Amino acid sequence: MLVLWLPVMIYEPDNIKDLISFADAFGASQDVSNIRQVPDHQEVFVDPARDESLIFELLDYKHDVGDEGSAVWFIQDLAIEQDGEGFTLLEQSTVVEAPGLCYKNIPAIVTTAVGQMAVSKGRQGREAQNIIKVYLASIRLKEVGTDVLITAYEPIVINPLSESASAVGAGLAIPATQSGFMPLVEIFKLAVTNFKVTDWGLFSPSV
Repeated sequence: MLVLWLPVMIYEPDNIKDLISFADAFGASQDVSNIRQVPDHQEVFVDPARDESLIFELLDYKHDVGDEGSAVWFIQDLAIEQDGEGFTLLEQSTVVEAPGLCYKNIPAIVTTAVGQMAVSKGRQGREAQNIIKVYLASIRLKEVGTDVLITAYEPIVINPLSESASAVGAGLAIPATQSGFMPLVEIFKLAVTNFKVTDWGLFSPSV
């Protein structure tokens, strides 16, 4: 299971790896960048044993997206991008300021959304779609022109034809607590509430 250690460690500009530092207490998760190339604006962690993943992503600030609905906008855009079917919005939060994440005394704006959809792994077709739950947080760093997305993917039902079935088994996913792991929703909350920037110079020359 993914267990995170934040705050942020920063060394080189324009690379999200220098924005986030993790310690994996259980050793089950994998940094995907050790397996395949991951864009510099992303950091991707997966737990192959549970087919769960946690993604951090830096995007240019979306000026045409309002704060109130930013997480909903991003999660719906994600569903379209991933060709997800039957997307359902399950939850959405109100706007919350993050006083612990400020630039020039201006706090970041945070909203979250939870959705469910059917999506295939990799290049598999629709006949191999899994039903997954998606947790997404939108952290808006307006003063440095950046939207930070934290996204977690949790399988609900694994299709027998999915490539995931060989690793975690087909059918209803076993709840994390029954397997002795921390639920992904709790890890997601930890990632969001503990996210910090320790060197705003990363965003130069915007700052």
